[in-house]
Amino acid sequence: MTRFRSVQSRLTRIFTLAGTALGVAVLLCATSGSAIAAAVQNNTNNSGERLSQFAAAAQEFGVPANVLIALSYNQSHWQASAGSMSMDGGYGLMDLRTYVPTKVSGRDGTVKNIPKKDASYYTLDQAASLLHVSPDTLKNDNQQNIRGAAAVLAETAKQLNGGKLPSDTNAWYSAIAKFGGAAATGFADSVFATIKSGASLTTTDGQSLSLPALPSIQPDRNSVSALGLAAPHTQAQPRADLPGQNAECPTTITCRFIPAAYAQNSTDPADYGNYDPAHRPADMPIKYIYIHDTEGSYDSAISHFQDPTSYVSAQYVVRSSDGAVTQMVANSDVSWGVGNWYDNMHGINIENEGIAAEGATWFTPAMYRTNAELVRYLATKYNIPLDRQHILGHDNISALTTARQGRQHWDPGPYWNWNYFMALVNGQTEAQATAAATAAGTPVAGPRTGSTQLKKGDIITIAPTFATNKPTVTDCQTGTCVTLPSQGANFVPLYTAPNTNAPLLSDTYLHPDQSAGTTRDDDWGDKAPAGFKYVVADTQGDWTAVWFGGQKAWFMNPVGRAQTAKLSCSATVSAKASRTSIPVYGGAYPEASAYPATIPPRALDALYQIPSGQSYATTAERLPTDYFYDATVNYSKPDDHMIVHGKQKYYQISFNHRIGYVKADDVDIRWQP
Repeated sequence: MTRFRSVQSRLTRIFTLAGTALGVAVLLCATSGSAIAAAVQNNTNNSGERLSQFAAAAQEFGVPANVLIALSYNQSHWQASAGSMSMDGGYGLMDLRTYVPTKVSGRDGTVKNIPKKDASYYTLDQAASLLHVSPDTLKNDNQQNIRGAAAVLAETAKQLNGGKLPSDTNAWYSAIAKFGGAAATGFADSVFATIKSGASLTTTDGQSLSLPALPSIQPDRNSVSALGLAAPHTQAQPRADLPGQNAECPTTITCRFIPAAYAQNSTDPADYGNYDPAHRPADMPIKYIYIHDTEGSYDSAISHFQDPTSYVSAQYVVRSSDGAVTQMVANSDVSWGVGNWYDNMHGINIENEGIAAEGATWFTPAMYRTNAELVRYLATKYNIPLDRQHILGHDNISALTTARQGRQHWDPGPYWNWNYFMALVNGQTEAQATAAATAAGTPVAGPRTGSTQLKKGDIITIAPTFATNKPTVTDCQTGTCVTLPSQGANFVPLYTAPNTNAPLLSDTYLHPDQSAGTTRDDDWGDKAPAGFKYVVADTQGDWTAVWFGGQKAWFMNPVGRAQTAKLSCSATVSAKASRTSIPVYGGAYPEASAYPATIPPRALDALYQIPSGQSYATTAERLPTDYFYDATVNYSKPDDHMIVHGKQKYYQISFNHRIGYVKADDVDIRWQP
């Protein structure tokens, strides 16, 4: 669900804590004030700065420091993403929210406007008024962002407490719940769970921060009823449409069911969110699982999917800290996750709490383990192959139209460890998965050639060694490009010639002016992702070229380190000999003649062309065509929610960074021996 978020940080003045430890301890009452004060004083240099900013705001506004620190951990993982917006319109360490007019796509690409919420939801606007500072300052200045959250919390607490601040940390529960907006008590529960258990991590800008655990904390929920907020979501809930059915999860993970919104948003019954009831796999086969990141917190994602005007959803949301799962859409239904109706029809969406540009700070071992267990469970249930042609990122999904292809999302982005994750998915232990991921990229002798020497027409799998593969990655989502901190990445950069001084490969949808590709994290046109298969187009010394997006793409491949030779039979497709080129599509819809008169035929744009002489790896499965006609929320149109089936067949291919579909009638298929 990648939106516009970067990890650009702005350092603000350092608040010296000398002489304030007692004040913090008093503010925290009988809690962990001395422990937090010690943590602030013991964290030196860059790490101490951010903690001291929390302490300063706590003292200024009378808000417990551990409340501010835990709230920030749940909102941003203490990441200073200055000037960039999260999925819920929030900014900065405290995710202060403001209304941003945003157009979103409905279930079949229909553009909708997200309506404005109640004024109490927009904490950035409230903070700007209370502090008399500009919204831009609150977005970009870490200390002012923390002060803004503290001011809003304090003002809210006074309103709920007869004009006085609560005298005990436990009594801040209701103020935190209101601060969380639509996330309500679920958000407050998460903040207090963090206070109870403590937290620690190293941020992408090198700060090692920790919050001491406070096991004795007991939040006071008595006053929350006056807010009219939703009840806390702490237990698995039966689905309303299928009484008695709870979350569809393996028993080895912590999982609950909280339904995403399904409601009409206007007088038009075609205007509704956030998923479509279906009867999969009886009516549509489930063939794929899609991995996303939320570009915001766990609770904000859950809240977002509970708002029918967000026009987006996923089957599952996974928490970063411990891998806990919330299912929000039944697997039998179609969630609106990847911006491609055909792929949504046939897939299950899994959102992971995190921000793509910040990578390992959010993508934790617990999160990988949960995802792997969940994916393995779903793959077994729906007979989905455990490979990267069926376990995909949102960044591997094409759009259905040329207008949307350049705007397709790019999560989970360059820092999701596909090698490690897929090893876990395939049942390896954590130690084995770590070893497998470390070994990925080493030469492997295949029975086809007896060596790792490559030749034109061979099929290879991209598999860089994640831990040591650290290409330069930049982020420009705030308008200012910054180089991201060095960390393991899941792709190899692609060049137009076998030379690192050559231009990076360019995709026409990202660079319509035909300029060169870039190192930007959202520039997927010059990045070959781990696990994808490609056909060798050429070799030269330590360089290998593959067919990629209609072009010859070169990458450094000394002694096979960036790829492994294909060890089993695989298939390729190429344009029929009678054709100079053939189109690549983003889906596999039926031919126009298959639609009844009551349903408008859905045309597919030709996104790209495969010129004669090029070959692309394929799953070799002849895909049937279908289209789920979900016209209204109340089934009020003729043949509403009908499945249209066609006779035309397609093949799925690995085309560029994304998969594509080609008509079976357009291609010749060849099997590698």
